[in-house]
Amino acid sequence: MNTHIPRVDLGRRVLVLRHRRIAVRLHWRSVVVCTVLAVAIAGTAVLALMTGSYPLSPGQVLSALTGRETDIVHDIVVEWRLPRVTAALVFGAALGVSGAVFQSLLRNPLADPGIVGFSQGSYTGALIVILVVNGTYVQLVGGALLGGMATAVAVYVLAYRRGVQGFRLIIVGIGVSAMLGSLNTWLILKADLDQAMSAAAWGVGSLNGVSWDQVVIGGACIAVLLLPAGMLSRPMRQMELGDDAAASQGVRVSPVRLGLLLVGVALTATVTAASGPIAFISLVAPQIGRRLARTAGITLAPAAFVGALLCLASDYLAQHVAPTPLPVGIITVVLGGGYLGYLLFTEARRRL
Repeated sequence: MNTHIPRVDLGRRVLVLRHRRIAVRLHWRSVVVCTVLAVAIAGTAVLALMTGSYPLSPGQVLSALTGRETDIVHDIVVEWRLPRVTAALVFGAALGVSGAVFQSLLRNPLADPGIVGFSQGSYTGALIVILVVNGTYVQLVGGALLGGMATAVAVYVLAYRRGVQGFRLIIVGIGVSAMLGSLNTWLILKADLDQAMSAAAWGVGSLNGVSWDQVVIGGACIAVLLLPAGMLSRPMRQMELGDDAAASQGVRVSPVRLGLLLVGVALTATVTAASGPIAFISLVAPQIGRRLARTAGITLAPAAFVGALLCLASDYLAQHVAPTPLPVGIITVVLGGGYLGYLLFTEARRRL
């Protein structure tokens, strides 16, 4: 693999990795930002593995991770705490990428799978499997995917009028989300008390009880989905200039938009099936990543790293700061709501 760094690329340093006919261009600042975020993620992960009713030292955690512990320390770290930490990292990264896809696709910093109804659709599909079918986890994943995809198709068809405009799709998505929210409430009210309480708690977004099976299945689905997301990242950035400009550069706008929509919905649905709808990470992570990397548009890698860090840090706060453990979704709602208020305030000041 050959590597060189051009001195100037529109005023930015760019790292170019070449292997035969394949070339990958990476903004140097984005690489540095992702590296710093990875260090912060590693530190937070070790802290989460150390903290609990049975406190551990960093040495014990590292020994357990490297296989040098075989007693209760190994069980605590590898079997009990590590699945939750891994789930927070993988699911947070998936939500960050999903949010980046939708914000770039709709050219709106307020675009979010939860706001435009796709998370609610995935939640509806999962609720039907939980409350009506009483199915397995694999069926739950399938139900969430089908619910999210059906919602995406409905929103896309209702918003289509000689093409799909971002603002129209958001407005239609908000209406569909409101209707699905009412349907979800009705499903919970009609269910048995135990099922309703379980579904309601899960619907807030929680990593309680996450097992290695859920992490492996969800992680495999997310890994498969990240591949087309990376392949479509370049035309995605070109489409931020406008459909006509992107088409003039050889981008097949409609197929690319549809592919991005499917990938974004599938990422959200996979996370929803495993942990419930964790709110606001997909809204906040892309914007924080863009500001840290100082890129002109939305980029996937910083959004993924920020999403992973936000989800892991929020889950740590949910477990250890409150008097009783809370679902991670409650913490992300608080953080995301504060950020949304800040974003609306800054946008209002900019227009004055």
